[in-house]
Amino acid sequence: MSEKLADPAPLGLAGFGFTTVLLNLHNAGVLGGEAIPMILAMGIFYGGLAQVIAGIMEYKRGNTFGTTAFTSYGLFWLSLVAIILLPQMYDIPPVDRYSMVAYLFMWGLFTLYLFIGTLKHGRALQIVFVTLWILFWLLAGAEATGIVQLKIIAGIEGIFCGLSAIYLSCAIVLNDAYGRKVLPT
Repeated sequence: MSEKLADPAPLGLAGFGFTTVLLNLHNAGVLGGEAIPMILAMGIFYGGLAQVIAGIMEYKRGNTFGTTAFTSYGLFWLSLVAIILLPQMYDIPPVDRYSMVAYLFMWGLFTLYLFIGTLKHGRALQIVFVTLWILFWLLAGAEATGIVQLKIIAGIEGIFCGLSAIYLSCAIVLNDAYGRKVLPT
């Protein structure tokens, strides 16, 4: 008899979703600068570490998509925190705006190809990835142009993206707990 493994997707989706909502509450102007330490801590532990763990667990289950997505986005969060904190901790210059545009654009490109992979999955996962793809490119556009309103729009869109991941996490947990489809995925 083979060992039944728990589905790590709800952990990864929750880590991604909660952290994304908090960061984008800040981007939308709802949370001020005093929220940054909390957002960075969430980025390290729940957005970063929890997703890397979920990605490793997906590897054990033989899920290439889940391994790639969760591990990569966990490392995205860890790298984003490092980009913010390293210049403050060491005598190095902060990332310039055009480098940040390239960083966000490349994450958008990565997300686009993962979105294409979601087309064989449920609608909720497709929504998470299409809104994340849009979010990365809105953030890149806001960084490139310096248009504050574009960053606010990205923040609002990012809140929706994060909430969609939280919804999917919840749906997977509840469907598993009740042994039937409680929420559509």
